[in-house]
Formats: sequence, structure tokens, C-alpha cells
Amino acid sequence: MSKSPIDFYQSQITTYKAELSAIKKKLFFFGLMRLSIFLLSILAIFLLRDQVNIAVISGVVGFSAFFFVVSKNSVVRIEKRRIEKLLELNELEVRVLNRDFEDLDTGEDFVGEEHYYNQDIDLFGRGSIFQYVNRSSTTQGRRRLAALLNSNSIDAVESKQEAVKELSEMPKWRQNFQTIGSLVDSKIENTTILDWLTQYRSAIPSLFKFLPLIVSLISIGLMVVFGFGLISINYLYVWFFVGVGITAAYLKKINALYGSASQMTDTFAQYAKLLSEIEAQAFKSELLQEQQAKIKTEGKKASAIFKALSKELNSLDQRNNFLFAIMANGFFLWDLRYSHRIELWINKYQLVTHQWFETIADFDAYNSLGNYGFNNPSHIYPTISTDKNVIVISKDLGHPLLKDAQRITNDFSIKREDFFIITGANMAGKSTFLRTVALNLVLSNVGLPVCAKSFEYTPIKLISSMRTSDSLVNDESYFFSELKRLKFIVDQIKLDEYFIILDEILKGTNSKDKQEGSQKFVEKLVGTNSTGIIATHDLSLCELSKTLPQIENHYFDAEIVDDELYFDYRFKDGICKNMNASFLLRKMEIV
Repeated sequence: MSKSPIDFYQSQITTYKAELSAIKKKLFFFGLMRLSIFLLSILAIFLLRDQVNIAVISGVVGFSAFFFVVSKNSVVRIEKRRIEKLLELNELEVRVLNRDFEDLDTGEDFVGEEHYYNQDIDLFGRGSIFQYVNRSSTTQGRRRLAALLNSNSIDAVESKQEAVKELSEMPKWRQNFQTIGSLVDSKIENTTILDWLTQYRSAIPSLFKFLPLIVSLISIGLMVVFGFGLISINYLYVWFFVGVGITAAYLKKINALYGSASQMTDTFAQYAKLLSEIEAQAFKSELLQEQQAKIKTEGKKASAIFKALSKELNSLDQRNNFLFAIMANGFFLWDLRYSHRIELWINKYQLVTHQWFETIADFDAYNSLGNYGFNNPSHIYPTISTDKNVIVISKDLGHPLLKDAQRITNDFSIKREDFFIITGANMAGKSTFLRTVALNLVLSNVGLPVCAKSFEYTPIKLISSMRTSDSLVNDESYFFSELKRLKFIVDQIKLDEYFIILDEILKGTNSKDKQEGSQKFVEKLVGTNSTGIIATHDLSLCELSKTLPQIENHYFDAEIVDDELYFDYRFKDGICKNMNASFLLRKMEIV
């Protein structure tokens, strides 16, 4: 039997803590070695100062050893950062499994007023499904995940499920991918990079494909000839200023290229590694194979192509070392060499880079979905119904964000063109139930497992009106905002089939208007052969079932026992008889 998620994370935490401890010891050893080599080299040079040749050799050997240890130390420091990030990820997952995730990204910027459901169902915001699911490590991946949750797409559900299942079974690969992505804090948006690449026009003439090599060979030749004493140093001075002059002629264009490209160095280095992870893995699900195929090119791998650009950008970045830049440009046309190489890369790959970026974003988003599947092994993947009259048949359906000990589950089944009216006392669970149904439908359409013992459904789009608010910015009353929302729903159901979820509509008007308006609106929805549920305190709506056979009445109840209010949060057939507003007002000594 495989480990539970919590056991896996605890095991990883133990492993990474041990590795981190070993790395810290290694860094201490390298630090001690570095100091010792430096001091010994200085001492050797001092003691052998009268024997210049030996002193120089000792210095060269000593400082070569010093820089070798420094380079090894840098590699170990990078590994230390990687282990620290992996340790942090596993500790985060333990907290999230204990429902401690409210300090994570809320995704509130993805909520839209004209969306089908995202204002209503805890999809974004504090304590939301996005906050619980999101493990994206790139800006574009974060957006892609939000787009999947917002998409309302019912296409290829089973294909999505297979991709999520496969990634859920690859926790180490997922965490490694996430770590690589999160180790670099990109300074620039992907869309900005893509816009710059597609709009860039070459500024460095093609002659600089060969000229830097020619200049370099001549420079080396002059240095060798000078070393043998065959020419004076003045020839080197003249040649040096020729190189500086050529570079200066194009300095403005080089600076413009560098000013933009230098901001992208870390991003391309990061993406080269992410692409390499995708290329190296053998995926089985059709969706992931299709995504992987998008980064395949003839000849070089996409990761190698990105890595090559990253290398060119790093080389151009050496111009920030003033002394190096002066000498390298004077004798080797350094800036022109690498500016031309970068432009060649842009001209060759500017039209396909966007596809590689999108593939990384898709894997980053599905990485989060796979993590959700792994974290919820007790949840089940919905089966697609072969009966088109079935919308949902579920057993023990619950809200996925509630802790197991707090969650009350209910059986819920509804057929196409049925409409449920749900009544109930205050705080009896109506609104939570509506969000439970809505959220599990969204998860199903995305390809995620749902919180239920069984869940058969026909993929269907969702539309809702549950949390309408007034708008001071648009000078709209609460009632007008409600009407706009209802008009949005009416217009949308003319275009496509939706599962409709409504919570206490027309709250912004008086009781008589509310009663008459609600009845007419529900009659209209039923008349369009729509399917859905509406929660209400208005018991008169339940009378519609007498004339409209598509309507069923259900309720959530509350009981008063020994002057205390009790809720069982159970979904029942029929009409609620026990309301509790008066009791609560009296119990809390408000009246």
C-alpha cells in the first residue's frame, strides 16, 4: 500500500533535513579550505619572494586552487537553495493538508463581475479552492491555472482526468519541477518577453558573424608577435583603439539590445531547465503527450535552444565588468559578437518561443492539479454518464475545502430539465450545499477528483447568482445589480445549456414584489427546459411544484430542543416547516 500524502511529506521532510545538515557541513568545510588555501598561498609567495619564478608558480597554483574551491562552493550553495526549497514545499503541504493555507496566494485578481460563477463559489479569494490548489511557480502558469478554473469548459473531461491522475502519481517529479520554477524570481512578464521577441528587428549587420573572429585572431597574433619582441607595443595600442572605435559605432544599438535582453537572462535559464524536465519524462496520458510534442523540434531540443540563448545573454552580461569590457571589446569585439548571436537566435526562434512558453505554463498549471489529486486520495474521479437524462448522481457529496471531521455529506441526484427549490432555516446549510454542488461541478469539468463516494454526471456548464452586491463605482443599487445578473443568466441560457444555481434571488425588493418576481423567474427558467437549484426562504415558491412537474421541493431543517438550536445539515425531500429567525433574535436577546 502506498504512503498517505501526509506520510510522504513527513518522509521527504526528514530526508531533506538530513541532506541540508550534510550540505551545511560541506559548506563549512569549503569555507575553511578556501581560507586556508588563500592564507597558504600568500605565505608561500612571501616566503619565496626571493625566488620569483617559484613564487609566481606557487601563486598561480594556489589561487587556481582557491578559485576551484570557490566554484565548487557555488555549486553546493545552489544545491543548498534547492534542498531548502524542497523542504519548504513539503512543510507547506503538511500545513495545507491541515487546512492552514490562508497565507497563500488568493487569486482575487481573477474574479470578474460578468463571469459565470467565480464570484459565488469560493473559487478565488481567502479560503478558496485556488488558494488550496495553486502550486504554480511561474506567472504564466498561475494565469493558466486560473483560466482552467474559470473556463467553464466541458470538453475532453476524461482526457483531463488522465493527465491529472498521471501527475498525481509523480510527486517527486512535480516537486522538482516546482522547485526549478520557483528558484528564479522572474523580473519580467512572459507576455512582455514574447512581445519584444516578435517585434524585435536586427540592428547589428551580418558582417559581425565573422568580423569578431577575424579581429580576435589578429589580436592574438599581434600579442604573440609582441611577446617575441618583433613589434612595439604601439601596434597593440593602435589595434586596441580600432576595436574600441568599431564597438563605439554600434554602442547605442548594443545598449538597447542589452537593456531589454539582460532582464530576461534568468527567465530563459529557468525555462531551459523546465523544458529539460518536460523533455526527459515519458508521459502516458494523451493530453500531456500532446503538450510535450509541442516543444519537439528537428535537431536541437527546445531546452538546448533556450540554454544556448541563456549562455549568450550571460556572455553579453560580462560587459558589466568594466576592465573586462574594455579589453574584450578592444581586442575581441565582445559585445558585437554576442549581440549578433542573440539577434540570430531571435530571428530564428521568435515565432515558436510563444509555444514553448505556453507548454511550460500548461505543465505548471497541471502540476498544481496533479498535486491536488495526490493530496486527496479519498476523493474520486467522476464517471461520465451514458444516460443523457442524467445530470448528476452522487453519493456522500461534500465540500472539498472543509476538514473531514467537520464535513457533512449528502446524496444528491438531479435529472436534465429538473429544477429543485430548496428551503430551510437560517444557518441550516442551504448556501454551503449550493456551493458544494457548484464547486464539485467545476472540479469535475477541470478533470479533478471530487469530494464524494461516487459521482456520475453529464459534463455541463455552470452559471450562478449567489453573492450579488451593489456597486458604488457604477452607481448601481443592490436590486439593479441583481436584475443585471439575472438578465446575464437569461441571455446565456439562450446560447448554451447550463446548470443554474441561485441563492435567494430578488432580495433587494419588498416581499410582495420578491414573491411575484421570483415565481415568474423560476417559471421562465423551467419554461426554457433548464436544470438547476434555487435556495429560498420564500415558501410560496414551493407551490410551483403543483403546476410544474419539473420542480421538486427539498429542504434543510433545524430543531429546537431544550431551548437550543440544532442542525443536522441533511438534504431532505419536501418543504421546510421550521424557521428560526424569531428564535435567534430572542435567544441572542436582540428582541
